[in-house]
Amino acid sequence: MIKKSFLKKSIPYMFRTLNYFLQSLFVYLFFFIGRILGINLSRKFFSGMFILIGPFFKSNKIINKNLKIFSSTISLKEKSRIVKDMWSNYGKTFIEYIFLNRFRRENKFVILDGEENLLQIAKENKPVIFISGHFANFELMSMEITKRNISLATIYRPLNNIFLNPFMEFLRRKYVCKNQIKKGINGVRETIEFIKKNHCIALMIDQRISEGEKINLFNQPALTTTLPSQLSIKFNLEIVPVYIERIKDNKFKIEFQKRINPKNFRDKLELSRELNKVLEKMILRNPGQWIWTHNRWK
Repeated sequence: MIKKSFLKKSIPYMFRTLNYFLQSLFVYLFFFIGRILGINLSRKFFSGMFILIGPFFKSNKIINKNLKIFSSTISLKEKSRIVKDMWSNYGKTFIEYIFLNRFRRENKFVILDGEENLLQIAKENKPVIFISGHFANFELMSMEITKRNISLATIYRPLNNIFLNPFMEFLRRKYVCKNQIKKGINGVRETIEFIKKNHCIALMIDQRISEGEKINLFNQPALTTTLPSQLSIKFNLEIVPVYIERIKDNKFKIEFQKRINPKNFRDKLELSRELNKVLEKMILRNPGQWIWTHNRWK
């Protein structure tokens, strides 16, 4: 009985581990090809590749469901355009990870809208919470903040792939933000410690979570993290929404929007509803640059 139970548990684990290993081999091969091609050619190549192979991924069921929630009247043509744009951006963002050193070193890739807001935050030397979603190349938000000498810690969800995650964490710590906080209970404690050390916090609020509050997103209840709202209210921290968009010539526009004051809201739920409304407005601006593969309304 013990042997059978052991085999029942270990065989799926072995297959999953093998699958992760094979996936990582392909990813590292693609990264190698990207380095040979250079940033411009590799963007074009992987944009086209993801457009071709994206429709065969299992996540397409989730994408179709999400787009129906987004708009029940969306035309087939518009839906196809959004999905194509999303896979194109996915491919470009994927290969841009191996060029993060250039994004860190060179300023020609990013146009900042609201840089005066960032400079004011740096001058005040008081923590704020930066929030955004998975738009364009979302890693650039934290990178641009730290370039302005703002003390920052960013919350992230580790990859499931044990062969890829260490490398991706290395890239993030070296080029994006050295203070990386893993999501979870320990991550919340770590976040509070960073706030007490006068660090700003950055996080994405658009992923599905296992725990949270059901709050409407595009008129449909979605489990939503209340962490930014709770931290904002508890420590009296203003929230800065950040919108990222890929524009022509493969440059990026990053918009640091007007701060949200927690004192204007009764509780964490009211503030979280406001943050979801902010997220909705961001998605509506360019739906093809948001990652629709998250099972947001599960």
